[in-house]
Amino acid sequence: MTDNELGAYLRARRESVKPADVGLPDAPRRRTPGLRRAELATLAGVSVEYLTRLEQGRDRNPSAQVLATLAGALRMTPEERVHLRLLAKVAGGGHALCPGPARAPSREVRPTVRALLDGLDPAPAVLLNRIGDVLARTAAFQRVYGPVGLLDGDDPNLIRYVFADSRARIAFPDWSRVADEQAAALKLDNAPGDDYAAELTAELAFAAGEEFTSRMAAPAAPPPAAPVERLAHPEAGELRLAREQLHLSDGEQRIVVYVAADAATAAALDHLTGRRPGALRAVNG
Repeated sequence: MTDNELGAYLRARRESVKPADVGLPDAPRRRTPGLRRAELATLAGVSVEYLTRLEQGRDRNPSAQVLATLAGALRMTPEERVHLRLLAKVAGGGHALCPGPARAPSREVRPTVRALLDGLDPAPAVLLNRIGDVLARTAAFQRVYGPVGLLDGDDPNLIRYVFADSRARIAFPDWSRVADEQAAALKLDNAPGDDYAAELTAELAFAAGEEFTSRMAAPAAPPPAAPVERLAHPEAGELRLAREQLHLSDGEQRIVVYVAADAATAAALDHLTGRRPGALRAVNG
């Protein structure tokens, strides 16, 4: 990494956006690939001088509002917004997480919990902590949710995936309902003043905007749980999964177990997990 990753990223994104993508005429004699600084500055409502300082690394502390307007002008995806915000925090001398007095979310997987997960196989099951970090999972969960991108990266997080990964809208045909559930879980499982939950909330507010903030501003009550979660699996087609949550004794973690809700899903899970046909039965069968 260089000492000006934020500026380099902004310039690279500016140069990758075609004028036509943002409603500007594409003149035949353009020396600069993508947008000119003046064009981006106008679209974002900032001065050319200020944008120049950002790109050159002479200003390393842009406000969240400036970052949001630049991200919008550059048509950034939620994933690109998350990356932009992280670079801005590093550029300003901060860290991705600045813990306060709140206890860090539990990440330890106790041997008894690991044994419980092993016993649940071949059912898809996952262990989550209070902010949605994926701590452990069964092999079946890997085969079901791995192909949609939920488990990508070193520290997968269910709530971040739902709001900040564009693939989630394809994976969950009922995305809006899933988003309601995950926002409610983030509010209900974390006490006010929890710096760890606040950090994730700030990250997702920037990445997803109103679709996240409006849900977080709603009354802190769990939405009606849908009996079935629909998942658009790239290999097996649509899966219909019933869910059960097992809250562990430490109050910090929970196991979510997924069960086939119909015969077609049971057959698809048999195929994905390599089990003999009929090994997994539909709950209503």
